[in-house]
Amino acid sequence: MGDETPLSPSAAWPEMIRKIRARTPARILVERGAAYSTSTQLELRTAHASAIDAVWAEFSLEKDFSPEFVAQWKLFLVSSQARSKSKFLLRPDLGRSFNERTKLEITQRCPKSPDVQIVIGDGLSSTAVAAQVPPLLPLLYKKLQARGYSLGQTFAVQYCRVGITNAIGDLLSPHIIVLLIGERPGLATAESLSAYMAFRPKSGQTDADRNLISNIHLRGTSIPEAASRIAHLASQMFALQRSGTAVKEESANLLK
Repeated sequence: MGDETPLSPSAAWPEMIRKIRARTPARILVERGAAYSTSTQLELRTAHASAIDAVWAEFSLEKDFSPEFVAQWKLFLVSSQARSKSKFLLRPDLGRSFNERTKLEITQRCPKSPDVQIVIGDGLSSTAVAAQVPPLLPLLYKKLQARGYSLGQTFAVQYCRVGITNAIGDLLSPHIIVLLIGERPGLATAESLSAYMAFRPKSGQTDADRNLISNIHLRGTSIPEAASRIAHLASQMFALQRSGTAVKEESANLLK
């Protein structure tokens, strides 16, 4: 309309608008007009390229974690039945199961029936796994051990989908499984991690039987908050002997 005027340069914006923009990576209140400015357009193209790179990057312990981190936690890597990135993207079902050789390796290297079994999965962003798991895992162990839980041998799964929790449950029979997995990247960040949790995971469980703590990254759910929420939610699952839609995450005392 003729009486409309462009937004002022950011330096002249009211304090409230600057605070709103500082609290979210979303591209809100950008310049008005028929198209984005060159700087905003370049930012979008850069973010899109980062998202594509995160999806197609191959996860490996050697590339994504330091040798000291791998040695400290005795991590080992297995693969789902997908076996390649292309197959993983085209056949999600293959990312939810193991072949017989992999099943044998897992059962030989991991104790059965721990209170909590932590698993690392690349999912749709190995970038997120590399950024968030090294600071999160030690803190998560500390929080869970402080509550008296026994912990299984953590390991990593390449070409991993969330449904792999069922296959791991069938093999190791943990009371609770925590899958730390890379989220689908967006234009805000490619470093967002999720924690999927299930009580007594087994074949046939669906997303309705799982709980999720998402957006674990620098400008989302912080590492300390994520560790506290996972440990607290585990306590709720043990108390209720279930997980999923029947368990509502309590907000009180989450950071204790």
